[in-house]
Amino acid sequence: MSRAPDLGERLLFQEAATLVERAYAPYSGFAVGAVVVGPSGRSHHGVNVENASYPAGLCAERAALAAMVAFGERSLRCVAVAAAAGRDCLPCGLCLQALAEFGDPGIVARMGGEVRVVPLRDLLTAPFACGDGVRGGPAGTGEAGR
Repeated sequence: MSRAPDLGERLLFQEAATLVERAYAPYSGFAVGAVVVGPSGRSHHGVNVENASYPAGLCAERAALAAMVAFGERSLRCVAVAAAAGRDCLPCGLCLQALAEFGDPGIVARMGGEVRVVPLRDLLTAPFACGDGVRGGPAGTGEAGR
């Protein structure tokens, strides 16, 4: 169930929106910026980077996630995603699965024309999980199922 963002979440969304201009999206024209926040409270940025070999592109959310991991953080508190021109934009299935590896963050994104916050578990109801319970369980808790 989604809710209105608090002030901090709204500011993260604005931060993601400012990144959009740095995206490289010459093929789709759908520029996206993302900000992920780990336990330190530090913002990690990402933008989508397309490639002529379509599957070789990178979504903004996974780019931001990689920046967070490179910084040494291993869990997520919040993810903000924004598209150019105020368009609605939620993470794709691949990004949701990648994000689920590191927790059950609130996803701050424009949905139905307004900025909302929705728990990742509401968007990805059954994430892939290893049978041994290592990561990828619900919200990165280490549990293999819900």
